[in-house]
Amino acid sequence: MDFTITEDQATLTQGVRDYLAGVHTPELLRALDASDSRRSDAVWQGLADMGLPGLLVPEAQGGLGLSLLDAVLIAAELGRAGVAEPIADTALVAAPLLAKAGGQEAVLEAIASGEVKVALQHPVNPWVADLDGASHILSAKDGALLLAERSSGAELLDSVDPLRRLYAPVAAKGVTVGSADALLDHAALIAAAQLVGLADAMLEQATDYAKNRSQFGQPIGSFQAVKHHLATAAVKIAFARPVIERAAVALQDGAASAPVHVSHAKLAAADAAWAMSETAIQTHGAMGYTYEVDLHFWMKRAWALSGAWGDRAFHLARIDAAVIGGALPIGPGHSFV
Repeated sequence: MDFTITEDQATLTQGVRDYLAGVHTPELLRALDASDSRRSDAVWQGLADMGLPGLLVPEAQGGLGLSLLDAVLIAAELGRAGVAEPIADTALVAAPLLAKAGGQEAVLEAIASGEVKVALQHPVNPWVADLDGASHILSAKDGALLLAERSSGAELLDSVDPLRRLYAPVAAKGVTVGSADALLDHAALIAAAQLVGLADAMLEQATDYAKNRSQFGQPIGSFQAVKHHLATAAVKIAFARPVIERAAVALQDGAASAPVHVSHAKLAAADAAWAMSETAIQTHGAMGYTYEVDLHFWMKRAWALSGAWGDRAFHLARIDAAVIGGALPIGPGHSFV
């Protein structure tokens, strides 16, 4: 399977990266962390002006009509920049599910314009992210996926990531727009892509520090004990990317094996992000744990997303069930079918 990034995809990805690098800086993350809401209307409006909410909204509803493969490339950039706004949940998960369901043209048009935010609720998560700022909620219940207007009064919870706003699950009634499994797979895929972006950012921060921090008269990055650990984490990141892209294509095409590919992607991405966070902390030394080092924003987001939309045990169980149960035959005769 050819995962070569097209010129259009490369241009879009680089444009998003450049924009986020200019506006979504560590200084902004610290300002958000010091605020009560942890959110910024100006940041959301900037994302809307970039057209990001409409990436996967059909062109007929004012969007760009892009694919899940495009979505994971952009999700990685959101992770790289540590974006706190719920753009991924709304634009990269809710939008394609609602587009596939049909009959939700008005909501899709509002998503594309940036007027609507959609929160996601599934039994696999004991919380709902950004429920307070959402106008709608996609809720998995009894195997079905329901779209409803958000109700108020949910309890605010704590998170290891101070820039995530988590709420207790709420009772939601609405119109059926799909299956609960579809929500889980799409959200887990986008979480995996963000994890790779987070890992990339931590690798860059750790590498820059290793180049600039000197010990015994030379940069610490010249020591094998440092550079070999960085190289090992970099390999894990590189190996996770094609797994995520494979899952995106399988899910886009509706392949029966898509859930297994999604679980593989979530495992590979979470492993890469965990390895990179540990390596980045060690590279920075004792100060790597402190609030004064920007690294902690990306590290805490990686920890949070690793457990979101199915933790390691959950996705390992899905893969085990498919392989041992025979739903996903393995071996050279099946690898490239």
